[in-house]
Amino acid sequence: MKISLKYGLLIAVFVMAWVLIARATITNPGSIVHTLGTPIFVSIVQFVMIYLGVKEFGRQKGDKPTFKEGLKTGAGISLVYALAASLFFVGVLMVVGTSWLASEPGPRNISATETAVRAFVGLFVLAMIFGLIYSTVISFFLAKRRSEER
Repeated sequence: MKISLKYGLLIAVFVMAWVLIARATITNPGSIVHTLGTPIFVSIVQFVMIYLGVKEFGRQKGDKPTFKEGLKTGAGISLVYALAASLFFVGVLMVVGTSWLASEPGPRNISATETAVRAFVGLFVLAMIFGLIYSTVISFFLAKRRSEER
C-alpha cells in the first residue's frame, strides 16, 4: 500500500505541476502544449512511475514479482493517481471555472457542477484504463517466469 501511495501521489503531483505551469505560461488553451503535450507528458509520467513502483515492490519482496503482483501494484498506483488528480481538477474547476476547458467541445453549455462530474469521471476512468494497460505491459516484462521458479 505504501508503494501505491508513494508513486500514485508522485504522478498526481507531476501532473498538477505540469498543468499549473503550462496554464500559467501558455494562456492559449488551443496550444499544442495543452492539446498534445499534456497527454504525452501524463502518459510518460504514469508509465515511468508504475515501472518504478513495480521494481520497488520486487526489491522489497527480495525477488521478482509475479505477473499478478505487478498488475495489482500498478493498478493500485493508478487508483491513487486517478483519485488525487481527479479531486485536484474538480477543485480547480470549482475555483477557476470552465475557462480552462475552452478548447474542449461542449463545456460552455453545461453547468460547472456537471462539468466537474464529467471531468472527474473522465479523468478517473482514463487514468485507470491506461494504468491497467501500462501495468499489464510492465508486469509482463518484469514478472517472474515459471522457468525461474525451479
